[in-house]
Amino acid sequence: MIVAIDGPSGVGKSTVAKLIAARLGYTYLDSGALYRAVAWKALTAGTDPADSDAIRRLCATTKLTASSTVGGGMVVEVDGQVLGDELRTPEVSRAASQVAALPQVRAWLLPIQQNVARQAGAPGLVAEGRDMGTRVFPQAPVKFFLEASSAERARRRHAEFVGAGQVAELAETQRELEARDGRDRTRTSAPLTAAPDAVIIDTGRLTIEEVVERMVRLIERKTAARR
Repeated sequence: MIVAIDGPSGVGKSTVAKLIAARLGYTYLDSGALYRAVAWKALTAGTDPADSDAIRRLCATTKLTASSTVGGGMVVEVDGQVLGDELRTPEVSRAASQVAALPQVRAWLLPIQQNVARQAGAPGLVAEGRDMGTRVFPQAPVKFFLEASSAERARRRHAEFVGAGQVAELAETQRELEARDGRDRTRTSAPLTAAPDAVIIDTGRLTIEEVVERMVRLIERKTAARR
């Protein structure tokens, strides 16, 4: 069973995906962490994250591995270095938005993401990102697309930055989210959009617990129907 969860930044994908994985005993795939890892490598190497040729060369010389554990854990390594909080800074977030728009990066990360699914085994995988249901796992029997207003998403993302001790302005956070939305929705390679068979949920009107309950009920119905 593969559960694909897509949606824009700050909509709660990671939070609900981790909770669902922990509750159902599924493996968890945070695809955004992989794009952040490429962005982190670019910034560390002094490479312009918007320079497609330079990023292509960077990927060719980078070893990136991802492994997930049952219940919501995920480990990302770049050239043997395990990355954690380094991936969650505003600078890396901005750079990740740029590298994610490059077709060669999306193509390079595609088999890495699909390999996580192959290694997952039973009972299944919860994969969250922006093209899980449309490109990475189009065969997924359960697909969700989460959405919320940019103001609500900015408030959540700003709270995350502040909680992590990072300096960020709410207005700037919202501007960056909206700019990211524009890039994600208009890029030529795997643009952000809901899969035709995805269940759309507005998380701005629900608590995290309500979102998780609604999604788990559907997953359990789909699982029972496949037995």
